[in-house]
Amino acid sequence: MEITWRNFSLEQNAFAIKQKSEETTSDWRVWEQDDLSQGRSLMGQIAAEAARRQGPELYDKFHLALLTARHGGDGRISLNEEEPLVELAQQVGLESAKFRDDLRDPDLRKSIGTDHDEAVSLGIFGTPTFVFENGNTAFIKAFIPPQDDAIAEFEHFIALMNHRSYIGEIKRPQPPWPKGALD
Repeated sequence: MEITWRNFSLEQNAFAIKQKSEETTSDWRVWEQDDLSQGRSLMGQIAAEAARRQGPELYDKFHLALLTARHGGDGRISLNEEEPLVELAQQVGLESAKFRDDLRDPDLRKSIGTDHDEAVSLGIFGTPTFVFENGNTAFIKAFIPPQDDAIAEFEHFIALMNHRSYIGEIKRPQPPWPKGALD
């Protein structure tokens, strides 16, 4: 299976939802702002795109390290500060001078905007959302499964959401999570 990671800005999406609820319009775009440190995660998205320029293997290493540093491990890496992202890039073997130069390339921000706009056109509202080759899309909200069940869980997800377009939504009515999920 080949996964192509694309950008989606939860911050931009939240702004659009607020605009819609207030029945106002604005052309504000997070990726067009001058001060990248003011966004919640734009710098992290730019860093991932900068890593992508150094090849698929290094991109995969950086992306996994970034996700782990943000959602697992000992703490939460800041996604709006350059230095922690540069340190992470160095740890996985990226060439740091090129990485720093690429962080400043405005084309990466344009690419993030293009990805986001395409996602919105597909109805995407959150992450992670999978877009399958046949055009089906599916958002999933889950905890990390037990290691001995991870592959089977993913295969079941793929079987339901990729191959059965007549299934629109599945929810468990036990907010915030099903009983026993955290045990």
